[in-house]
Amino acid sequence: MLEVQGVTCVFGGLTALDDVSFTVRAGEITGVIGPNGAGKTTLFNIITGIYARTAGRIVLEGRDISGLPPERLTRLGLVRTFQNIELFGQMTVLENVMVGLHTRSRSGFFACACKLPQHLAEERRIRAQATELLEFVGIPDLADTVASNLPFGKGRLLEIARALAVKPRIMLMDEPAAGLNSRETWQLGELIRKIRDTGVTVVLVEHDMELVMDICDAIVVLNLGRKLAEGTPRQIQENSEVIAAYLGEG
Repeated sequence: MLEVQGVTCVFGGLTALDDVSFTVRAGEITGVIGPNGAGKTTLFNIITGIYARTAGRIVLEGRDISGLPPERLTRLGLVRTFQNIELFGQMTVLENVMVGLHTRSRSGFFACACKLPQHLAEERRIRAQATELLEFVGIPDLADTVASNLPFGKGRLLEIARALAVKPRIMLMDEPAAGLNSRETWQLGELIRKIRDTGVTVVLVEHDMELVMDICDAIVVLNLGRKLAEGTPRQIQENSEVIAAYLGEG
């Protein structure tokens, strides 16, 4: 589904990523883990077109997407959520999801301005689809709530619903469990599995090791900008180099 091939990223004299390569298989949940400063978010920023790479390639389903801007990547089915939730605070929860659906709207300016029948029909479909997505993530009762009034955990679910609105084929999540309590983290894990079961491939950067080991099919470990290990959760748990990187033991 996704191939990272020899990606290197240098900022001035600092090498943030050094010849990192791995493969994400379709229909799986892949975790990217590592100590602070390992290069995880930098890697996500390169994959999603926010940072420029110094060397290497990013390949999505056989197509070289290296350097494509985020809006082009979204149209190709690659979306991303951020560690810091970004919502339209003055819009309702439902309207936030509808914004995502409007990226695929076929109504032009004239149809919208004149409220032509086809535009009104499309708006009804978008509203219904947004409601379904809120039900999918478990917050249908908050549809009319202003987004800025949401507690943090519910805001995270809204961000995921909005990302799903563009019908992704692969979703990258940057520390989705950050700021969540244990119950919210468990619910998030169940939701990520549901997303995977709909056919969406998931890649997540995460520090909550219990969550990662519970839901991931494969794990990639970064340390100091290099790939340290790659394998199943069990293989990663038993890898002495990974243990040393996290515990500081030689």
